[in-house]
Amino acid sequence: MLFVAGVVIVFGSVLYGYVMSHGQLLALWQPFEILIIVGAAFGAFLLSNPWHVVWTSFRLIPKVIMGGSVPKTMYMDVLGLLYDILNKARREGIMAIEGDVENPNTSALFARYPAIQANHELAVFIADYFRIIAAGNLTSFELESLMDQEIEARMHELEQPGMAVSKVSDALPGFGIVAAVLGIVITMGAIGGDINEIGAHVAAALVGTFSGVLLAYGLVGPISSVMRHIAEEEIKLYEAAKACIIASLNGLPPQLAVEFGRKSLFTHKRPTFNEVESKVRGR
Repeated sequence: MLFVAGVVIVFGSVLYGYVMSHGQLLALWQPFEILIIVGAAFGAFLLSNPWHVVWTSFRLIPKVIMGGSVPKTMYMDVLGLLYDILNKARREGIMAIEGDVENPNTSALFARYPAIQANHELAVFIADYFRIIAAGNLTSFELESLMDQEIEARMHELEQPGMAVSKVSDALPGFGIVAAVLGIVITMGAIGGDINEIGAHVAAALVGTFSGVLLAYGLVGPISSVMRHIAEEEIKLYEAAKACIIASLNGLPPQLAVEFGRKSLFTHKRPTFNEVESKVRGR
């Protein structure tokens, strides 16, 4: 679990280095400073985003922690489904797949791939374009342009949580300064008092700046980066589907059309030619 390991290394390195430099850990425990920074950042996050972005961001947190990238089997399922649809259309005619694409939730072809059925947006994306092919006479260029527009819109939608969290990361150092300034205000009120009390107030103010910067670059910033990686891997499913459909519309047989989709995937998740061959031949 890289996320957990990364968090442990970041905070462990900072705190261990501080302790080894004869720092006192208890001096860093300033709960009200943390309340100011985290509370203000969370409030700004709610202020600056619509509800669906907020909800999606929190839904992504388990994937960020547990490593929720798109598995290789999902890419295999997309290629397998597209092969099945293209093969059926080639053998029985384009109208034979009308029942499958009209309602993917009840389709026998889609039922072979429950992971795709569970991904409603992806299932509808695939079904819609086969429905368009069956209903109209669009050229491959026209269909590709339409698909590019939808993929761009979907990518923007998938990137919104990562962008929103990234803005929180950018704001955290500023909120750390806010906490520090408030700490200095308190310190000014204690001028003339016990020197130890004044020193404690100054230390608390500095911890505010420290906490804001550490949270920004050591935790929240990396979380936004992971969310963007998840979005990039998700969008590859759509791009693979587009490549297969356009290749088929240009006259290529299903097996070659699927190869176009396979080649559009990232190399570290791309199934081999033999893996795809084995899967589609198994059908």
